[in-house]
Amino acid sequence: MRRLSGKVAIVTGASAGIGRATAKRFASEGAMVVASARRQSELQSLLAEIEALGGVAAMLAGDVSNEDYAHSLVETAYSKFGALDIAFNNAGTLGEAGPSETVSQHGFEQAIAVNLTASFLAARAQIPRMIAGGGGSMIFTSTIVGSSFGFPGTAAYAASKSGIIGLVQTLATEYGPRNVRVNAILPGAIETSMYHAMNDTADKEAFMINMSALKRLGRPEELAAAALFLASDDSTFVTGTAMLVDGGATITRT
Repeated sequence: MRRLSGKVAIVTGASAGIGRATAKRFASEGAMVVASARRQSELQSLLAEIEALGGVAAMLAGDVSNEDYAHSLVETAYSKFGALDIAFNNAGTLGEAGPSETVSQHGFEQAIAVNLTASFLAARAQIPRMIAGGGGSMIFTSTIVGSSFGFPGTAAYAASKSGIIGLVQTLATEYGPRNVRVNAILPGAIETSMYHAMNDTADKEAFMINMSALKRLGRPEELAAAALFLASDDSTFVTGTAMLVDGGATITRT
C-alpha cells in the first residue's frame, strides 16, 4: 500500500534538488502534489515527470516570501484536490555569503525573508485548512549550519535557518491539540546546486565529504525519504523535532 494514498501535499522549492526529489517521492506514494517554485519551466518539466510515472500533480509558480502567494498555494491545493494534508515548506536561499562584516543589510534581510518569514507565512496560510480537515503534517527544511554546526561566511543563511527550528517548536505546541504535527529536517551536505554554490573549490568539497561519518555527500532522494517518514502515518507521535539527516557530520565534528 502506498503511504500517502489520497493525501494532498504542497511542496515548495520543487524545481530542483530536495524539493524536486520530494515532490516525485510523495507523488509515487499516492499523494496529489501541488508543486511550488519560482521557475515555471522547471515546474512544468517536473509535472511531466510525475504524470509519466502515473502520479497526480498541479503547479503554481511564485515567490514564497509573498503573503498572497502563500494563500494562493493553499487555495490551489483545495480547489484542485479538495484538501490539504501535508506541507513540505522547503524553499530557501543561501543568501549573501561571506565574512559577516561584509554582508549587507539587504542581503541579510533577503535571507530572512525567503527562509524564515516565508516559513511563517506558509504556516499561517496552511494551518486553518489542515485543522478544517482534521489535522496534518507540516515539514520545514532547516540545516545543521547554525544549529549544531558553525560554518564561516553563512551568517544570513544560518540565522534564518536556525529561526525555523524555534518556529517549528512553537507551532508544534500550539497546534498539536488540533492534530497538526510540525517538524524540521536538518540536512547536512546534500548534493544540490546550493551545496555547490557554498563549496566551489576542491578543498571545500573534500572538507565537506570528510566531515561526514559516511564519507560521502547525501542525495536529495535521501532527504525525500526522511520527509516521507514525517509526512506519513509512520510518524504519528513525532512532532516538534529537528531531525538530523546529515550523514553523521555533527557527531564527527571535534
